Amino acid sequence: MGNGCFVTEEATSKILLRVTNVCAECYDDIHVGDTIHYDMQNYRYLCTDCQERLFTQMNENCEVVEEESTGLFC
Repeated sequence: MGNGCFVTEEATSKILLRVTNVCAECYDDIHVGDTIHYDMQNYRYLCTDCQERLFTQMNENCEVVEEESTGLFC
């Protein structure tokens, strides 16, 4: 899953104190030692569950591809 869309690293106390201590998508707590993923397109840290979910929606250019809607106003 490291196709350039995300940088995977271990959460450190420095990141938690200076940047964030929650996932930018689901707002779950991030703890020292957790695996976190930096979203290079949206400049945010994600937990593994949110990163995996987002990755399945991305194309090779790291762009989120939404399914075509058949709604009246879409």
